Amino acid sequence: MTYLDFEKPLADIEGKAEELRVLATKGEGVDLEKEASALDKKADDLLRDLYKNLDPWRKAQVARHPNRPHCSQYIQALFTEYTPLAGDRAFGEDHAVMGGLARFNDAPCVVIGHEKGNDTKTRIHHNFGMARPEGYRKAIRLMDLAHRFHLPVITLVDTPGAYPGKGAEERGQSEAIARSTEKCLQIGVPLVSVIIGEGGSGGAVAFATGNRVAMLEHSIYSVISPEGCASILWKDAEKMREAAEALRLTAQDLKKLGVIDQIIPEPMGGAQRDPQAAISAVGRAIADMLGEMDGMSPADLIRSRREKYLAMGSRTLAS
Repeated sequence: MTYLDFEKPLADIEGKAEELRVLATKGEGVDLEKEASALDKKADDLLRDLYKNLDPWRKAQVARHPNRPHCSQYIQALFTEYTPLAGDRAFGEDHAVMGGLARFNDAPCVVIGHEKGNDTKTRIHHNFGMARPEGYRKAIRLMDLAHRFHLPVITLVDTPGAYPGKGAEERGQSEAIARSTEKCLQIGVPLVSVIIGEGGSGGAVAFATGNRVAMLEHSIYSVISPEGCASILWKDAEKMREAAEALRLTAQDLKKLGVIDQIIPEPMGGAQRDPQAAISAVGRAIADMLGEMDGMSPADLIRSRREKYLAMGSRTLAS
């Protein structure tokens, strides 16, 4: 288990309990198991205290935790008959975006998501979940496919943002993001989106302009990263805590603002502590959101989606 900075006291307690258990297995003390159990209780209490009222910056740290379940794990656990589709039919394949045909609860669908990777090799392969233009154009192709065959679209968002490299800009990064966002608004099928970790900038909006949008309890969703915001506003990236507060990037804030529709509870200590429980909770939320749109016509789906986002703009202007 990787511990975050604010979890260091917890790491010390859990590490000590593990040491005592190792000694107990070697027969070096009859009371060691009892002492380890007492430390477990202390660790549980501390974990609850730490996660009871996380500030926005700590939530950002949890959202980026390397042990949180990633898109590939959700697809493997929640979908059957997953058939990946590759390439944008224009330039090439983008490994930061995975997607294809699958079955969810035995019903056919299209699933699309950002994949960050689990270790150094796979993170480099998937470009840390930062998509290039071909990734967004692949997503457009898949959404067109879903529209043509009347398949619901499920998107899993986990990206620091779109890749800002020179090649990506030369190949039309902003245009690809805009067209992917536009495509989300145009398709006549249910579109549900879940922010499973980071929802960074237009790179996230391009997948998350759905009929229903949910966020895991400790995920974040914002126009810019706290570090990027601090660098621009204060000329100091170390002011990321103040930036995280100002951005209103937590699921709780965004639910109040009407940007998202649902908050999915995480296991105590975050999704990284019990990935399977988090994945199951996301699966239930997806099923509920799709159920809410059961029987809606293509025209109604498009109209309700457009009205949802136009209403957000009206609320913002009114405030």
